[in-house]
Amino acid sequence: MQTTQAHKTEQSSNLSNETSIVLSAIEANITTDRKLLEDCVGDILKAAAITTASLRGGHKVVFFGNGGSAADAQHIAAELVGQFKAPRPPLRALALTTNPSILTAIGNDFSFDEVFSRQVTAEVEEGDTVIGISTSGRSRNVINGIKEAHKMKAKTIGLTGSNGRDLASFCNHSILVPSNDTQRIQESHIMIGHILCELIEASLTR
Repeated sequence: MQTTQAHKTEQSSNLSNETSIVLSAIEANITTDRKLLEDCVGDILKAAAITTASLRGGHKVVFFGNGGSAADAQHIAAELVGQFKAPRPPLRALALTTNPSILTAIGNDFSFDEVFSRQVTAEVEEGDTVIGISTSGRSRNVINGIKEAHKMKAKTIGLTGSNGRDLASFCNHSILVPSNDTQRIQESHIMIGHILCELIEASLTR
């Protein structure tokens, strides 16, 4: 009987710890979203305006990032080429993270620091918008890609966190999520990506 009671107590404690993890994560996300609402609405609107101007001018939007940010780059590009909410023609968008042969060839033959910059040289034209995504703002390959985009006379946007001043300093415009927590920054980045898609789509389908 005592063993059974001890087991139940342990199960209850484990459940309590798991519940605490869930609640803590959700509350942290809500806190970050509130700060985003207070600090970044204007920055999001400006990023949408820059991107919309490129697309309206017949140019394209190019995204890149590492890890989870690579997934975000692909996700946002897919929303633009496909559709987000409204039926419309496809929009010109490209993620530089989708071809393993290119990424591994450049990484092997040159340097991982150049996996985006060499693609930017090949793919980006004057008038395009280039969006570099880095939660830390210190990803060397993302920064190099943004630098190369400037040489190609593209508009550049950085999507990063509150400590992402390194990346932001090389961009025409940046959105710095007000958090130092990688997970919370990533959650905000995909929400910002969805908002950008909605704003772009609404503007181009009026």
